[in-house]
Amino acid sequence: MYDKILVAVDQSPVSDRAVLAARDLAQLSNGEVWVLHLREFGLGGKAGPLPPHETPGEAGAEVAESVEILTRAGVKAHAVVKDTMYGQAAREIVADAIELGCGLIVMGSRGRGDLAGLVIGSTAHKVIHLADRPVLIVR
Repeated sequence: MYDKILVAVDQSPVSDRAVLAARDLAQLSNGEVWVLHLREFGLGGKAGPLPPHETPGEAGAEVAESVEILTRAGVKAHAVVKDTMYGQAAREIVADAIELGCGLIVMGSRGRGDLAGLVIGSTAHKVIHLADRPVLIVR
């Protein structure tokens, strides 16, 4: 099935469900999971990029909690926290999946409707279109 799975998490409840889905799939295939969290820097003016809404410690704690859930279930898990610019998260998720050799990307959907997704542009929607491998969207 999938030997390597990348699960992208943020600080939303649906991310917890994405981690559980990745856990279940990894258990079926005796696979490994990489838990990726991206800290997004906002687009600033002349002063430069705006800092993320979370500290590195907060981001690390979220990923560590997900890794702990996976590890307790007997799944080998890895933590990855990176910084990226606002609007580049989807490209970073896909690039990391390619770099790590992950055969599946798992992530949550914030549940925006199709119209809002087109107007706002959801990260999940962008990942689906950019990825050259399967993407599982969890609601």
